[in-house]
Parts: sequence; C-alpha cells; structure tokens
Amino acid sequence: MALLLLSLGLSVIAAQEFNPRIVVQRNYNMARVSGVWYSIFMASDDLNRIKENGDLRVFVRNIEHLKNGSLKFDFEFMVQGECVAVVVVCEKTEKNGEYFINYEGENTVAVSETDYRLFITFHLQNFRNGTKTHALALYARVPQLEPSFLSRFEETCKKYGLGPQNIVDLTNEGRPRCSQTEQELGQDHCYSKR
Repeated sequence: MALLLLSLGLSVIAAQEFNPRIVVQRNYNMARVSGVWYSIFMASDDLNRIKENGDLRVFVRNIEHLKNGSLKFDFEFMVQGECVAVVVVCEKTEKNGEYFINYEGENTVAVSETDYRLFITFHLQNFRNGTKTHALALYARVPQLEPSFLSRFEETCKKYGLGPQNIVDLTNEGRPRCSQTEQELGQDHCYSKR
C-alpha cells in the first residue's frame, strides 16, 4: 500500500513539472481555459499596484470562455481587511487571445502562454492618467506549482523588462476565499460585486 501511495505521489509531482513542448504561445483555443484557477505569481513594473491592497492584486477563482468569445473572470481581493468577490467580463478584441476591459483605466489583457491543463500566463497593460503599467499573472489549475514554473515565469517577465524583484508570490499570501470568510466570519464580511 505504501508503495502504491509513493507511486501515486511521484506521478502527481511528475505531472506538474514544466514541459516546454506543450506550451502554446499563439493560436489559442480559449474555450480550453474555462474552469477553476489559482493565482500563483504576479509581477508588475509598479509593485504598489500588486502588493497588499493594490488595485491590481487579485486572486482568480474561475475563468469562463463565453459564447461571444469574451472571457469572464471570477476574482477575489482584499479591501481594508474584507474579502470582495468580483466578476468581470473582458471583451474579445480582433487579436487571438487578447481582451479589453475598463477597470482603473483602460486595459488590454492578453494570454502570453499556456498549456491549458496546468498553467496560463496573462499580460495586462493598464493605461491610467497618462501612465502605462505592465502586470503579468501566472495562474494554475492547482494551488501550488513546482519551482520550474517560477523559473519560466521569470523568463516571461524578462521579455517585458521585469526582473525577480518585480514578482510577488501569491501562494504564500493565502487566498482570500470569500466563501470561507463568509462561513468563518459571517456574511457581513464578504461582499460580492456582480
């Protein structure tokens, strides 16, 4: 029995290793990104926007590809110690894997790369008050990823002029989980803007 459990554990770890041969960087099939996701890392050229209480610091719960080609994101974030759940729809642009949304300015959100089964990286460009901010987010289908994914994310960040000092590890921050907060603290501590 112990050998069976060890084999199962090793196969789960092996299944999580980064495999560059299955990475998609264009011609995305966005219907395949639908489902549950977890925020793993974020990076930005303006760290204040992704640090605690930053307006771009979000924890993804779910992504849904809509029939019209748009993407619906179900996010959570903390505002003054309270969990806020938000659902936003990003409108499809003419470019494959690129979307537009007005939030704290005008934003383009584009898929940088994915393997559909385990990870996806988004690149966000925010234009607000004449300032352009870049942010990248690595989401996973599981709450934790192997270190090889951080290495890959660091490589992706370099393409946008961001170094390791620009990366925030969200796995150590704990996920707000409005549903948990609601059960543990009472409904008045969890808000939903839908």
